[in-house]
Amino acid sequence: MLCPRGCGVDRRGGGAGFCGESSEIRAACALLHFGEEPPITGSGGSGTVFFTGCTLQCAFCQNWQVSRGGEGTTLTLDELSRVFRSLQERGAENVNVVTGTQFAPGILEAYRAAQSNGLEIPLVWNSSGYETPETVALLAKSVSFFLPDLKTLDPALAGRFFNAADYPERAKRALLDMAEAVPLVYRGDVPVRGVIVRHLVLPGNLPDTRAVLEWYKENLDGKAMLSLMYQYTPIPGLDLPSPMDRMLTAAEYMESFEMLEDLSIESGYFQDPATDGEWLPDFKNPRPFPSGKSLVIWHYAGIPG
Repeated sequence: MLCPRGCGVDRRGGGAGFCGESSEIRAACALLHFGEEPPITGSGGSGTVFFTGCTLQCAFCQNWQVSRGGEGTTLTLDELSRVFRSLQERGAENVNVVTGTQFAPGILEAYRAAQSNGLEIPLVWNSSGYETPETVALLAKSVSFFLPDLKTLDPALAGRFFNAADYPERAKRALLDMAEAVPLVYRGDVPVRGVIVRHLVLPGNLPDTRAVLEWYKENLDGKAMLSLMYQYTPIPGLDLPSPMDRMLTAAEYMESFEMLEDLSIESGYFQDPATDGEWLPDFKNPRPFPSGKSLVIWHYAGIPG
């Protein structure tokens, strides 16, 4: 019952939920990531941990090997705690949990155990935004940054690509709860706590992007920051319908970017548009991301030499 699916599976009894996972925590890798938003990346990189499984499982997910493909291995709470501490030892600015909702209680327990053993870096909760109010409340006691997606406000698109027509309403409620629980705090001009809302611009879906930005402006501007992302890349070998089978055009990039000015949205970040597969990781490779974007600290197949 940790996510809005509410599938009710007894995962402690060995059953797998919609997420594909039991209660045993599984993860694929931990690395210093240098491609997150500036407050998250900092100077040392974000200590990003990619957990196996996902409560949403988007059809176009760039991390599909982990979210839907099952790549990863089981970690005990003590092992996960040591992974968190090893990230700090290598200079990570934070512990950045990617798609960890299905393991939320265990992740929090491992994080607190690591704190008892010297961990001082903050916790970032990096998720699809598909959360329950109860899970947000549980997380808010430990999280310094929520980094949720607001993928779409179109129930038809969410039903088609996420099998979750309720995603828009669930995500809106979750983001409002996050912003209330963890308000923005600045040190100078740099946020050190709060919510950064991510929206990935999808090809052929600019009206939906406009709706997302209008909702953000009305409900969260000044209470959370916005991150407009242009890294959508179709996965080779996945049969996606048009227009999801292509990258953004230059015209789509410009039009969506101009929406920020139209709506007077000034607090946040935006990416340069992707031009190739630079953002596509291969988690079967001990170096999942292209050179220069990350430094692997732990990988389920072993650390590369």
